[in-house]
Amino acid sequence: MKKITILSGKGGVGKSSVAASLAVVMSKKHKIVCVDCDVDASNLALVLGLRENDYAKWEKISTNKKPVFKLDKDVNWKKCANACYFNAIKIENNKPILREFACEGCGVCKLVCPDAIEYKKVYNAKIGYGKTKYGFNIFSAQLEMGESGSGKIVAAVKELAMKKEDTDFMIIDAAAGIGCPVIASVTGSDYVIAVTEPTPSAFADLKRALQMVDHFKIKCSLIINKFDLNVNYSKKIEDFGNEKNIKVIAKMPYDKSFLNALVKLTPLVIYKKNYWPVFQELADTLKKEIF
Repeated sequence: MKKITILSGKGGVGKSSVAASLAVVMSKKHKIVCVDCDVDASNLALVLGLRENDYAKWEKISTNKKPVFKLDKDVNWKKCANACYFNAIKIENNKPILREFACEGCGVCKLVCPDAIEYKKVYNAKIGYGKTKYGFNIFSAQLEMGESGSGKIVAAVKELAMKKEDTDFMIIDAAAGIGCPVIASVTGSDYVIAVTEPTPSAFADLKRALQMVDHFKIKCSLIINKFDLNVNYSKKIEDFGNEKNIKVIAKMPYDKSFLNALVKLTPLVIYKKNYWPVFQELADTLKKEIF
C-alpha cells in the first residue's frame, strides 16, 4: 500500500476537492482507501457525498488521559497547580478543581504530586468508516468538543484503515497548517502533494509545510490552484519549486465549479466531466513519481 498525503499549509485552497477527485479517478484502475485526517473539522466524506447515516459504524476511542485528584491525601495542592503550564488546576478552599477544557493531559502535575494524582482515560474522539458510491471506503475521525490529542487520533484512524483495508493506495487528506495532526498525517507517507494558490499567505504557509515534509525526507510535488488569479505570483511559486527540486505537476484555473461541486456534495470530476482527463493525467503523473 502506497500512502499519498495531500496537504496545503493554508486552508481554503482546494485541498479536499483535489483529494476527492483524485480518489475517484484512481479508484477506476486501483484499489484505494481514503482517510480524512482533519480530525478537528473532517469534511472529505461530505465532498464524496457521505452523510452521517452512511457510516457503517462509529466507535469512541481514547488517545488521552486526564488527572483525578485523591482529595484524601495531605499534599501541597498549590504546588501541583503551579506546575501546570496550561493553568488547568485552580485551588478553592485548599482543594484542587480541574478546568477540563484547559487540561492537555501532559502529566506534569502527576510528576510533581505522584501520590495524590492518578490519570484515567477519557474518550476524546470517535472514529468510523463508510463506503462511498464510487466503490471505496473512507475512514474519518472526529475530536470531541474541547478535547485534545488530535495527533494521536490521526495515527489511530490511519492504523484502523490499514488494518481493515488491503489496497494499492491510501489517499490521506491532511488538515491545514503544520500542527500535530498534519505531522501525524505525513508520518509514514510515501509521497506528499502540496496544494497552494498564488497569494502571499498561501505561499508563506506552503513554505513552512514543505520544510516539515523535508524533515521527513518524503518526496513531494506541487499543485497550484486558481493559478490564473495571479499569473506572476504563480510563476514565483513555480520558480521556488524549481529551486527546491519540487515539481509542479498541475496548474488549475479559478473555476466556480469547485465551489458548486462542494455545495452539491459531489467530487469535481463527477460534477464537471471535463476535469476527468485533468485528474487522470495527474494520477498517471503521480504513479510515475511514486514508482
